[in-house]
Amino acid sequence: MATYLIGDVHGCYHELRALLAQADFDPQADTLWLTGDLVARGPDSLDVLRYVKSLGDCVRLVLGNHDLHLLGIYAGISRNKPRDHLNKLLSAPDLDELINWLRRQPMLQVDHEKKLVMAHAGITPQWDLDTAILCAREVEAVLSSDTYPLFINAMYGDLPNDWSPSLTGLPRLRFSTNALTRMRYCFPGGQLDMVCKDKPDQVSAPLKPWFALPSKLPEGYSVAFGHWASLEGKGAPRGIYALDTGCCWGGQLTMLRWEDRCYFWQESFAVRDEDDD
Repeated sequence: MATYLIGDVHGCYHELRALLAQADFDPQADTLWLTGDLVARGPDSLDVLRYVKSLGDCVRLVLGNHDLHLLGIYAGISRNKPRDHLNKLLSAPDLDELINWLRRQPMLQVDHEKKLVMAHAGITPQWDLDTAILCAREVEAVLSSDTYPLFINAMYGDLPNDWSPSLTGLPRLRFSTNALTRMRYCFPGGQLDMVCKDKPDQVSAPLKPWFALPSKLPEGYSVAFGHWASLEGKGAPRGIYALDTGCCWGGQLTMLRWEDRCYFWQESFAVRDEDDD
């Protein structure tokens, strides 16, 4: 039995299957963690969703910003952009079934035995683990409800960018969603910067990567995340695992076997036009 962690798939179905084959992944015995952004930018989002859904309980995934964007398109709130390559998915006969499954997936995964946490973008330094779990569950509850389009409609926006337990309603949900799915940089006090997308060596003070600020997570806990392809899986401190290595941009799909920290890589089968997240 092994635990495999894979970075953002982004519709790269054939690379996903080839990567799992490298490790002889067995869905009857192994567990697969996915950092979110299953869909968009790559060519085969429909096949990815169908396959991951078919794996059942062996999968532990989190939703990413592109997954939420798909929910927005489905709800008639967001615009389907040609660069997302979602037309095949949006015209599929099982679209309703896939969307209803997707919007009931977690925003955060925590395994206390392994001391492992996974979120698409990471864990804001303003949260301890209990707060992260609480805020993730609040977003999950709204997404799985019949009123989820109201949340999606109010999801877009960069404010508030400073956490306070007194936040309520849609501003609280928006902060939580941004922290879990869009965050890269923070100000010294932990406030989110939702603008900068440059590589860390190109960014000057006061901004720092979220993982470079003091963490409130329990000692010994690790964080796995995706979202930030330009890191190329490098530069994070010990205990922080950056797993998005830009397969949909012609890079690699990265997988980490947790038990022995062994990495597997699958090169992209096709070079695609690069664009911001």
